[in-house]
Amino acid sequence: MADATTSERQLPLAKRLWIYQAERIPLAKTALLLAVFSAASVNVSAFFADRPLPGWGAYATAFLVSLVLFIQLRACDEYKDLADDKLYRPERPIPRGLVSLRLILGIGFGLVPVAIAVTFAYHPPLLLLLGLVWLWLALMTVEFFVPDWLKTRAVLYLVSHMAIMPLLDLFVTGAEWLPSGEGPAPALALFLVLSFVNGCVLEIGRKVNAPAQEREGVDSYSKLWGIPRALLVWQALVVLALALLIGVGLQTGHPILTAVPGLAMAAIALWTAHTMRQEPSAERQKRLDTVSGLWVFVCYTAAGFAPLAASFGGGA
Repeated sequence: MADATTSERQLPLAKRLWIYQAERIPLAKTALLLAVFSAASVNVSAFFADRPLPGWGAYATAFLVSLVLFIQLRACDEYKDLADDKLYRPERPIPRGLVSLRLILGIGFGLVPVAIAVTFAYHPPLLLLLGLVWLWLALMTVEFFVPDWLKTRAVLYLVSHMAIMPLLDLFVTGAEWLPSGEGPAPALALFLVLSFVNGCVLEIGRKVNAPAQEREGVDSYSKLWGIPRALLVWQALVVLALALLIGVGLQTGHPILTAVPGLAMAAIALWTAHTMRQEPSAERQKRLDTVSGLWVFVCYTAAGFAPLAASFGGGA
């Protein structure tokens, strides 16, 4: 292991960064999910207000800045988790010496002017919403100045950290409604809540472990609540997200086209959790994590593109 680590450190920087992204923020998968998320959010904002879809600049800005923010979110996680990673997860890229924390933070800070330039070039007032996301990200990074108190309150910790999802979606949808001069549609609040719930689905889905996967010093919802209760919470969140998705479909005027893929994916998700509850294993935990991401992918695809499919096919 030591020889392998030493060999890794001697690789060119580009190769080490490629390994890092593959382990910590797979860019291909992340970019695909963010492309669907950002485009769907822009579409929904327009659909809710009965406005025509905006030009390509809105979609490009929403996607590029979302990608920057997710990279920065990972960099901030590396900073706040470093002490625990050194103790309990030494195999991660920074503790094992693949890359330095300074490098990853440097990349995160270096992307700040990129996001500002992209946003300013598209619509300068949108910088206010970007600043709001960065402010919350900064507060998350310092655990709202009460790290020990917050970490003993799992639900509050989850809520406070997943609140960044609707804030991000406020920025993304703002790429549509802010330049319109008309403001957001009242129904947009429904979509922002859906983003929050989907964030919770992703977060809990990756932290429900089989007993053999639990590690000292590493928090998980299965360790905190037990596997059955953690999975029940996860399933409840999927059902709540499905209800919100159907509500979005009602608001866009295409409830059936929106609901059908959501119902199908929700059934798969609920069954996946059931099998994990019956026989927890590392393989089934991985499947639960994957299904969490697929749920979010299908959810945003249905919300943002069902009305477009209806316009081509004449569906409901």
